[in-house]
Amino acid sequence: MSIALLAGGGVRWAMQRPIARTAGVLVPSAPHQADPADPNPVLHGDYTLQPLADFDIEARVLSREDYTFDAGASLSPTDLALGWGRMSDTATIDALTIEQSVRFFTYRWRDEPPIPPAEIVRSATNLHAIPADAAVARELGRVRVGEIVELRGRLVEASRADGWRWRSSLSREDSGAGACELMLVESIERR
Repeated sequence: MSIALLAGGGVRWAMQRPIARTAGVLVPSAPHQADPADPNPVLHGDYTLQPLADFDIEARVLSREDYTFDAGASLSPTDLALGWGRMSDTATIDALTIEQSVRFFTYRWRDEPPIPPAEIVRSATNLHAIPADAAVARELGRVRVGEIVELRGRLVEASRADGWRWRSSLSREDSGAGACELMLVESIERR
């Protein structure tokens, strides 16, 4: 019994261990956003998801945080802090302290920022991931820090019958409360 627990713990540790990458920009292009091809609401369990934009993002995973107990956990159990451009470069990332907590992604540096702060804002986001189905949920559960992920789906505004609402940002220029993307993830590729 204890051997099985140790083996299970070893697998979990290996899955959570960050993937090391060499220096250099790994994801040169910014996310692609367009008007929704299908603007009709999507029923997703107890939630209605109103598409705001079609959204494709390829990015390096800077951090991940899983949620179980907050108001949005049943809809979006995983947040991914994602970076592209120079925020996908190990040299930049290593000069930052990156953390996630209570649905926020934060970063700080010692002395001087490795790149201009406005570029950090434009080249990174905290994405609240809504898995479209069980297969996507399994893949999101396997995402590791350092991986390159490609997510396709839609930015949405979520609502419930009790009046609860959660709306995605539609800008890569914003920061702070309300600046995160709320994404219905319809497909995911990891590498």
